[in-house]
Amino acid sequence: MLLAISFPEIDPVLVAFGPVAIRWYALAYIAGLLGGWALARRLVAQPALWGEVVPPAKESLDDLLVHAAFGVILGGRLGYALFYNPEVFLANPLEIFMLWQGGMSFHGGLAGAALGLWLFARRNGLRPLAVADLCAVAAPIGIFLGRLANFIKPELWGRPSDVAWAIVFPGAGPLPRHPSQLYEAALEGLVLFAVLMLVVRAGGLRRTGLITGLFGAGYGLARILCEFFREPDPQLGFLFGGATMGMLLSAPLLLAGAALAARALRASAPELRPTRDARS
Repeated sequence: MLLAISFPEIDPVLVAFGPVAIRWYALAYIAGLLGGWALARRLVAQPALWGEVVPPAKESLDDLLVHAAFGVILGGRLGYALFYNPEVFLANPLEIFMLWQGGMSFHGGLAGAALGLWLFARRNGLRPLAVADLCAVAAPIGIFLGRLANFIKPELWGRPSDVAWAIVFPGAGPLPRHPSQLYEAALEGLVLFAVLMLVVRAGGLRRTGLITGLFGAGYGLARILCEFFREPDPQLGFLFGGATMGMLLSAPLLLAGAALAARALRASAPELRPTRDARS
């Protein structure tokens, strides 16, 4: 306990102009969306990665970014209200629109993004899963940056621990805790991104739905593992059997993703093999 690390003093506000403040949290969302957009532009510009699958046109990716951004923000906020604080928002429905007060749900944002991608695919005559595959490769970029923002804020800290790297978080009491935000940044962000890019290099985009399925299964597994180190939301606590809301929401995602990936691998398509001009 004596070796616990003190939380570094990081101002959650990056820069302020009078009453207008730009926070690290908002910057993480913006940078994640723009980083995903930039990666998507590189991927659609490499026909060898797609084979006979038709990807979105490069000039349509600005429109895709708008669909994804609105889906993530609206779905994330509504998901938080539904899954984590229904009583509060039922009593004060207008608080749903007060995004500056914080409170977003990854699973709600995922559902909102899925709806936005489906609308985009329908408008452009594309297969929804092909669009989803493109976005799934890029999604871990935003997840990584978002978890770093959770750490900087700080919020969503871990359970009490005596590991050498445990941190005493302000607002979390005197006990040192797991920096679970960094665990999630590593597993849900860096590791998942590396795995998906390896599959892309092996020709995974040619099997429609494979990347989407691997993303769902990979995120679900990583989130469930990290939940064992993360303090449950105080308004919910532990649910039945010691499970958390994050575990319950991630289990169906894990199963559905695994089923989708298995279906994509069984489908008739060119064998997975490295592409010569695939560049990340």
